Amino acid sequence: MEPFRHHIFVCTQEKPEGVTCCPSGGSWRVLQALQRELGAQGLDSEVQVSTCGCLGLCDDGPIMITYPEGAWYRKVKEEDVSEIVSSHLRSGKVVSRLEWSDAPAMKAMATEHRDHYRAMLKARDEAGVLPDDLNEMARAFMPSRALLTALELDVFTAVGKGASAEQVAQKIHGNPRAAEMLLNALASLKLLDKCDGAFFNTAASARFLAEGSRDSARRSLLHTAHMWQRWSTLTECVRAGTSVTTRVRDDNWVTAFIAAMDRNAKERAGSVVKAVAPSGIKRMLDLGGGSGAYSIAFARAVPELKSEILDLGDVVPLTKEYIRQAGLADRISTRVGDMLHDPLGENYDLILVSAICHMFSPEENQQLLQRAYSALAPKGQLVVQDFILEPSKTAPRAAALFSLNMLVGTRAGSSYSEPEYAAWMQKVGFSDVRRVRLPGPSGLMIGVRL
Repeated sequence: MEPFRHHIFVCTQEKPEGVTCCPSGGSWRVLQALQRELGAQGLDSEVQVSTCGCLGLCDDGPIMITYPEGAWYRKVKEEDVSEIVSSHLRSGKVVSRLEWSDAPAMKAMATEHRDHYRAMLKARDEAGVLPDDLNEMARAFMPSRALLTALELDVFTAVGKGASAEQVAQKIHGNPRAAEMLLNALASLKLLDKCDGAFFNTAASARFLAEGSRDSARRSLLHTAHMWQRWSTLTECVRAGTSVTTRVRDDNWVTAFIAAMDRNAKERAGSVVKAVAPSGIKRMLDLGGGSGAYSIAFARAVPELKSEILDLGDVVPLTKEYIRQAGLADRISTRVGDMLHDPLGENYDLILVSAICHMFSPEENQQLLQRAYSALAPKGQLVVQDFILEPSKTAPRAAALFSLNMLVGTRAGSSYSEPEYAAWMQKVGFSDVRRVRLPGPSGLMIGVRL
């Protein structure tokens, strides 16, 4: 059974640098061109496109297979895609100049490739060679650090519409030799293009990494650069059992942190609002609301809702600006305070605690949830959004790794498990405690005040 008129497979199996494979021949560009062309010719709802692993015909890649005909195309180029779509997929005529129909030769080549690969794996294993995935994991910091340095120096903005290494070095106040080395590395990571000695932003880097773009994420990504410094102390933190550095909350740190939290919140806000089903909620307290992204989303979903954001003194001025830009200053208010010690208020229909509990110890979270319970109206809801670990605490991976982020950055913070959250909430009196799973790394724990 085939639910689509055609089903196409494109090999995208990556191999080590220097080893012939379909991606090194341009299969990712072929795939993107195929998706664009199908849309342009109105066939994207009739043709299913899938990527696949190695087909054993690497020297003749990129390889594309089209079903139900079972037509194998080899050495496909980006410029061939339009002809394949119009001739084969629209008109039913296979593009003979690209078709590979010598089945015995294809089978022999694939079999030889398989046997060679198995022999290579066996030889590596017998020699005790470190597996590629472990080696890549150990060295994964290298591309990360190159990108973070480029963001700190604002390299992508300096490149602009195109610039030489010397021009970039001058703009970022760097050394020309060192700047060229960084630019070459960024080009190897496909974050820049290089042509005739000049460097150019890719579509992605121009959109997301350079200042001035509507979708620029540079300022929020600088928070990750700040995280780098704390993660470099992880070994000492494991020995000490807590953070060994003093976090400096200067204006740059706070601005980058809130920008990063805003980006994350905007990605998840719609799902959170839908999961809570806020119809009928009139008063909301957003603890540690940061940029106000969640309050903004709830206010837009419920016209009669008014929200109050409680956050620290160095955050609230930023919060007010995000609210002003959203045009909701008449419905979302702010208050400076410490959620563990200052009065929270009373008779709220909803209290949101988003990305907060991981900063605190279990005892502090118990205290916070008790204070939230007291501030809710009868039948009011507490919604905790955070990384929520499974009972084993080994999954999801993002939550397990985030525990280490809290180890290096806080006195006693951590990611916590669903049973831990449920026990805390039930102990202070919440009923109907439940977990709501959301797409992405975080989830919700919801409880109702009796």
